[in-house]
Amino acid sequence: HFPRCPGSRDRRDVSVLYFARSAELAGLRCETLSVPREITSLQLWEEIVKVHPRLAVIRDQVVFAVRQEYVLLGDQVLVLQPGDEVAIIPPISGG
Repeated sequence: HFPRCPGSRDRRDVSVLYFARSAELAGLRCETLSVPREITSLQLWEEIVKVHPRLAVIRDQVVFAVRQEYVLLGDQVLVLQPGDEVAIIPPISGG
């Protein structure tokens, strides 16, 4: 057995995709973040905001899609697998 970094086995690298206003605020379209394997959708949002504090302004309007399924911010526990896609979807303004 190889020694492990503390906590490393409890984290997963996931792909975070930013769309529309979230891409403008984050300054990029996608990146890989290491997050806890089991995490609520709200905690996941907070992890992302730590990296991109400007995203905080859209918190009340944002929707996640995890593995292409919509998830509301809240206490729902997500069990993430390595390489999962998490999309940040802000409100789409229409006229």
